[in-house]
Amino acid sequence: MRHLLLSIHDVGPRFEREVDLLLERVTRHVAPDRLAMLVVPDHWGLYPLTPGTPFAARLRQWSDMGISLFAHGWFHKDMAAHQGMLARFKARHMTAGEGEFLGLDESTALMRMIASRDLIQNISGRAVSGFVAPAWLYGAGAMAALSRSGFALAEDHMKVWHPASGRVLARGPVITWASRSPARIASSLIAARILPMLLRYAPVVRVAVHPGDVTMSDLLISIDDTLRLLCRTHVPARYDDLQLDETMVAHPHFPAQF
Repeated sequence: MRHLLLSIHDVGPRFEREVDLLLERVTRHVAPDRLAMLVVPDHWGLYPLTPGTPFAARLRQWSDMGISLFAHGWFHKDMAAHQGMLARFKARHMTAGEGEFLGLDESTALMRMIASRDLIQNISGRAVSGFVAPAWLYGAGAMAALSRSGFALAEDHMKVWHPASGRVLARGPVITWASRSPARIASSLIAARILPMLLRYAPVVRVAVHPGDVTMSDLLISIDDTLRLLCRTHVPARYDDLQLDETMVAHPHFPAQF
């Protein structure tokens, strides 16, 4: 059986309205208990997630509905000084200053991972499913911290893995959308048309939506079309199931063409 994993990114007080719109949209296709939310504790240091607030109560309600919660950095903002051409290129071109864990040292990365996990678990009353770095970008320090963090799952653009062992649980590119510029919008719309066809035989397909997606009707229509198409070939599932169901683990040679 092939499976679809769907996530809403950047969940927090900063984007409460946008998350509501995304949740209403995607649950037309996928039940809430098959959905993941990636939670940012203090977006850009301006929108803290605080226990006892109305948003914290909503987060607990979503968790009670069966939605899986992931720690998604702490600030989401990249405030590091990057060393090396590759890291500087990623920080400048792969994200709009939001690759928080690309340039962190191991101790700082681990401290933020643990703090994020503890806060979300305290609010939700349930274990966090895993960690996903903002913009899916990890530096050497973040990777070293992940292996010590105790998280059951981690994810980047091309795979989901078990941090302690490094065991890859699913492979293949995430289908996602970009809203930062006309060129990125156009390229993400093209990718969203092509990738469901290329991935129709993949054991696991991942789809991620972001708050910025609600700003354009073309993106929302594309999300609907993509989920409608993928639900014909893949059954919605939980990220947590990757650790339990060996049939969901992608063939190691599958993503060679990407």
